[in-house]
Amino acid sequence: MNLTYTDQQNAFREEVRAWLADNVPAEPLQTFDTEEGFKQHREWEATLNKGRWGMVTWPEALGGRGCDLIEWLIFEEEYYRARAPLRVNQNGIFLLGPTLMEYGTEEQKARILPKMANGEEVWAQGWSEPNAGSDMAAIRSTAKREGDKYIINGQKTWSTRAVWADWLFGMFRTDPDSQRHRGLTFILVPLDSPGITVRPIPQLDGLPGFAEIFFDNVEVDVSNRLGDEGAGWSVAMATAGFERGLMLRSPARFQETARRLVELYQANREQADRDPAVRDAVMRAWMDAESYCLTTYETACRLTQGGKIGAESSTNKIFWSELDQAMHATALSILGARAELLPHAPDAGDVGAWLDGWLFAQSGPIYAGTNEIQRNIIAERMLGMPR
Repeated sequence: MNLTYTDQQNAFREEVRAWLADNVPAEPLQTFDTEEGFKQHREWEATLNKGRWGMVTWPEALGGRGCDLIEWLIFEEEYYRARAPLRVNQNGIFLLGPTLMEYGTEEQKARILPKMANGEEVWAQGWSEPNAGSDMAAIRSTAKREGDKYIINGQKTWSTRAVWADWLFGMFRTDPDSQRHRGLTFILVPLDSPGITVRPIPQLDGLPGFAEIFFDNVEVDVSNRLGDEGAGWSVAMATAGFERGLMLRSPARFQETARRLVELYQANREQADRDPAVRDAVMRAWMDAESYCLTTYETACRLTQGGKIGAESSTNKIFWSELDQAMHATALSILGARAELLPHAPDAGDVGAWLDGWLFAQSGPIYAGTNEIQRNIIAERMLGMPR
């Protein structure tokens, strides 16, 4: 690949770098899996939006910069290089936002996107249910149409950011006689609606990064439907494509982890070199992060020329999720016993971030569709193998 940048793209990079240098908080924010940290990250989203960096690919009229995907990748590279805070509203800006651009009405875009960009409204996912995890076609939560309202009943679980979020996007069965992926509708639900109960679920680190949500005759206006009634599956698959293939996990995230891993190796080289496999794993991490970056640039170029994200998004999802696990496991090998320190331990220093990242990386092969399901998709849709 001949990866070169235009003068305009280089100027854009310099603008991003300068703004981040002036605005990234000097001290890391608390984790957004705490109430105070969630508030801090919401304020950071507002700061980004003031500079029109909330989501650079959105139209200028909606608070963005009208950037193409290449400029978005450049922004992400500078964002992670500056070690800016993680985005608490990533479900909204990276997943629902692009889906709204494709399926939303003009009224929905104008009403939702600006508040999403400035952190005023944070979004949670509403996919999984107790008996519909990787198999979203098994969704049983219902939305019964009554005039200009849907009456929603059922349960969602493993809903990311739902503990303190404002809205949820998810799929509900609007045709009671339908089977599998038919008869599902994509609906946007205010989480302060009467009849909703949100119950936190602790992560491996004990913090409430997820929640289960119960719906008891919850009334939602029909205007909150995204796409046509009964066509929720196609809308959700567009969202899943962004999640698995491009927007949710930009390559810059993993390139920054690879850079930190190299720094860690160099700082502990005498100990690390006792096992040649550790040095090889560090080099492999760097190469794989760069490979994922180049593959994403290829995908972005194809999309800007009118192409689509297809089943190959499943290969991307497997790659980045397993890469994340491998990089953090290598870091723990270098750190030895010190790797057991959590970020809030008195002697953790910057070591705790590696254990925290390793714990989170364990969820990578599960969320956005389990890697087992992604391998089925690859086998059937890309390789033409039988079910």
